Amino acid sequence: MKRKKIFVTGISTEVGKTVISAIVTEALKADYWKPIQAGDLHNADAHKVEKLISNEQSIIHPNSYALNTPMSPHAAAEIDGVTIALEEIIEPETKNHLVIEGAGGLLVPLNDKDTILDVIQPSYKVIVVSRHYLGSINHTLLTVKALLDKGYDVSIIFSGDENPTTENIVKKMTGVKVIGRVSEEPYFDENVVKEYAEKFSKTLQEL
Repeated sequence: MKRKKIFVTGISTEVGKTVISAIVTEALKADYWKPIQAGDLHNADAHKVEKLISNEQSIIHPNSYALNTPMSPHAAAEIDGVTIALEEIIEPETKNHLVIEGAGGLLVPLNDKDTILDVIQPSYKVIVVSRHYLGSINHTLLTVKALLDKGYDVSIIFSGDENPTTENIVKKMTGVKVIGRVSEEPYFDENVVKEYAEKFSKTLQEL
């Protein structure tokens, strides 16, 4: 089995990264790792993913940094009296596929010089989560361009209600693979996540 390492990033905050990370994790029966968690430590994204997946193979790996305040990582780290160092963000060892969830968007600062983009290793494939809102086309195009300029293999998953005008122009202008769209469901639980995992499984296996 050729192990896949897939980094899930978003065009902004609150666009659906964690649910989509759970779907990708379930589809590949992969391990999950969120290097940096800022705030909500009692119900962190790792806890949410753990509750949303139902396979018995996935392992949830601990954060490299678990910060107490729901702010940009550099600011949350300062409040906690720590400095985020890239060399301390060590990918967990696993023989399984690995899904890595970012924090916020690509250029969220970790310290005075590094951003989330610096966490993404050359071997990672990147899924960009794009959700429609006023300004989302610009944010999506900027995010995809930054990744393509660095040579990453990039795909998109749309999140939320369908917006054909937005989705079509993003497809045309980026030219990257679109895996599909996760709709604005009334709720997400293990069953809903499993349905999307089965729907996207073939495409994700081919990444």
